[in-house]
Amino acid sequence: MFKELSELIGVSGGEKRIKEFIRGKIEQDVDDIVEDPYGNLIVRKGEIKKPRILLTAHMDEVGFMIIGIEKKGLLKFSLIGILPQVILAKRVIIGSKGINGVIGRKPIHQLKDDEKKKMPKVKDLFIDIGVTSKEEAEKLVAIGDLGTFDTEYRENGENIYGKAFDDRIGCYILMKILEQTDLPMYCAFTVQEEAGLRGAGIVAYRVCPDIAFAIDTTASGEWPSDKDIPLYPEIGKGPVITIADRSIICDKQLVSLIINTAKEHDIPYQLKKPMIGGTDAGPIHLSRAGVRTAAIQTPARYIHSPLSIVSKRDVEYGVRLLTLSIEKVYKEKSLWN
Repeated sequence: MFKELSELIGVSGGEKRIKEFIRGKIEQDVDDIVEDPYGNLIVRKGEIKKPRILLTAHMDEVGFMIIGIEKKGLLKFSLIGILPQVILAKRVIIGSKGINGVIGRKPIHQLKDDEKKKMPKVKDLFIDIGVTSKEEAEKLVAIGDLGTFDTEYRENGENIYGKAFDDRIGCYILMKILEQTDLPMYCAFTVQEEAGLRGAGIVAYRVCPDIAFAIDTTASGEWPSDKDIPLYPEIGKGPVITIADRSIICDKQLVSLIINTAKEHDIPYQLKKPMIGGTDAGPIHLSRAGVRTAAIQTPARYIHSPLSIVSKRDVEYGVRLLTLSIEKVYKEKSLWN
């Protein structure tokens, strides 16, 4: 499913296609499926008693929204979860019609010397869809249309290359767990994480879990440097366990349980450098009277860009570590009694 999950379009606020795909793949493996008013897909497997366990992964990907159409048909846009440094000259797909375009800026030969030295800002960029007038453009796109990158999925040995791995990899892990285990649990495929961790808090309020796991991706650290870079994960070295990020200080007992599970079963694991980034764990742990919450992530190169790289081995280890950790939670009654 990696290829389909990667190539489907589902920018924050426009997750319909990916939601329909996931629903079709998991409906035979669960006992109940609900789509809440905000668009989250919430599923129940088995008869839920104690503990109430919730797993989440977000469906949305980074991208952009069309905010203006110039008189010559060039499109102005606002970015969602991504920086302008990584998008110049990239091919894009826009709206439900799948209109193709390319991100451009004034040609380098026409830039002043001081402009050449500056990193482009989004206001300096535009999308060219191959038309010559505003009227032509308006027949193809509209203000508010969402778009993402025209990136083709491919594989090279153990590594996979594609867009939207943040967090379609997490979605894949949840889907595999629902397929492979009979453990009772709730799983939620959430919306608008990249727009501000918006969907997960609504899910947690509805489900009212005792224990929650946020499943996501995290940036790996294989870039050239003259200095040692401690605590940055690398692809191929196992799933990443979060101690703390900008959205949460994870439950210490739950983090210890995950680490001990990895050690007991010879599953390689890594620790995320604390206080960087954020996941659905942030709003979940603050829901109602508070929820014991942890985050397990898959390392990926170049997240929040048009293309990322992930190791299939890390994904497989992530499925196993999460499944075994859930089994152990049921035995550790001090976590939820």
